Amino acid sequence: MFTQKRNIWLSIAAVVLLLGGLSIYSVFGTFSGSDERFLYIDHDDTTDSVYHKLSDEGHFLSKTGFKLLAAVGNYAAHLHPGRYDVGSGHSTLTVFRQLRNGTETPVRLTIPVLRTSQDLARFLAKHLEPSTDAFAEILSDTLALAQYGQTPETAVCLFIPNTYEVYWSLTPEELLSRMQKEAQHYWNNERLQKAKEAGLTPNEVITVASIVEQETAYNPEKPMVAGMYLNRVRKNMPLQADPTVKFALGNFALRRILHEHLKVDSPYNTYKNAGLPPGPICIPSMASIEAVLNFARHDYLYMCAKEDFSGSHNFAVTYADHLKNAAKYTSALNQRGIR
Repeated sequence: MFTQKRNIWLSIAAVVLLLGGLSIYSVFGTFSGSDERFLYIDHDDTTDSVYHKLSDEGHFLSKTGFKLLAAVGNYAAHLHPGRYDVGSGHSTLTVFRQLRNGTETPVRLTIPVLRTSQDLARFLAKHLEPSTDAFAEILSDTLALAQYGQTPETAVCLFIPNTYEVYWSLTPEELLSRMQKEAQHYWNNERLQKAKEAGLTPNEVITVASIVEQETAYNPEKPMVAGMYLNRVRKNMPLQADPTVKFALGNFALRRILHEHLKVDSPYNTYKNAGLPPGPICIPSMASIEAVLNFARHDYLYMCAKEDFSGSHNFAVTYADHLKNAAKYTSALNQRGIR
């Protein structure tokens, strides 16, 4: 009889120890593996929806451990939106602490060359929580942009092409505030002085750089192109930049600008309007921005794509020489049947 009772108590103790061990493992063991695995919690998520999302990430014991910690730690009152790494070998306890404290894993946001504010809004929405519409709205909001010293035409000037660590859950307003600080950091005294020597404001530097960006992908030639446009600005000549016509038309697939295209009524049409357009026609690359700040000093006033379609250009001082270069390029277009 004594032996039987002892065996029962030993069995109970073993079960208790097993359950205790499982509980400890469920809390201190790896939540979902050694690889990075991200959990995205939206502003409208609830504890139930978070548990549902976690069900696709952790194994049974880790999810059980998380629910235990959530109950003890009152997670329902400490639910923070964000992007969280629930992998990388983190324990369930570490994952819980990150979520409860709102310790987000930053997004590495690399600003690429983009043509329009709408393109920028779509790009941002792919990497951050706010929607395309939310970003598009603030990028076109005159009053909101005025707080950052910008207009809808110049809003993209805040987005210096670089890589930034930002939080996935930030609002459009918070992103603009961050980008303004980054832009102010970029425009140090040295760059401001170079802009002044070129006779441009920082926004105008980026506007010229956006035209340079669309004129050539050949970085070594960009200072030459920038210098030519600055020569035109100084002489109060129309820029006559084909990429601005494409922007005005909203047709970026055009391979050949015809006389009918030059008639478009738009402040971005630099054939009809002297001076710079109201703002950039794209977010330019860093190479294009630096090309404007370090523009080549020469006397060229005209440029035309080379007839070999290499992507580089023939430059000319006189209009007569420019017409010769243009004739060669037009002939090459005709031979290839490009309309």
